Amino acid sequence: MSKLSVSIVTPESTTFDRTADSVVVPLFDGEAGILAGHAPMIGRLAPGELRVAAGSEVFRFYVDGGFVQVQDNRVSVITGRSLSPDKIDVSAAQKTLDEVQIKANDKFDMVELKTRTISQARAQLRIAQRG
Repeated sequence: MSKLSVSIVTPESTTFDRTADSVVVPLFDGEAGILAGHAPMIGRLAPGELRVAAGSEVFRFYVDGGFVQVQDNRVSVITGRSLSPDKIDVSAAQKTLDEVQIKANDKFDMVELKTRTISQARAQLRIAQRG
């Protein structure tokens, strides 16, 4: 069975780099599953959970948006932030969510920022709770 070469890169470091059987990425229009032999693609990531299956292990990461490229059984993820569930600061994410939800904004830019911040905090909390 063919394998995928998967790498997750942030501005600070490469947080994951190994072979895998499958990858599920959070795109803005839903999740995408990637197996060996997948057609070439480039996608825009949404804040959410990225899962990598390698044998009996499943590696889970919170990714803070970014891009994914698939080509020749190579999955490259470029994101601003990649955290494993144990690295997510649950109290900080909950505090951010609580503070942002209370604020009312009528300016379009602020509404967009508020929506994105809520989405990021909720995704972190979901991933951390699954452990």
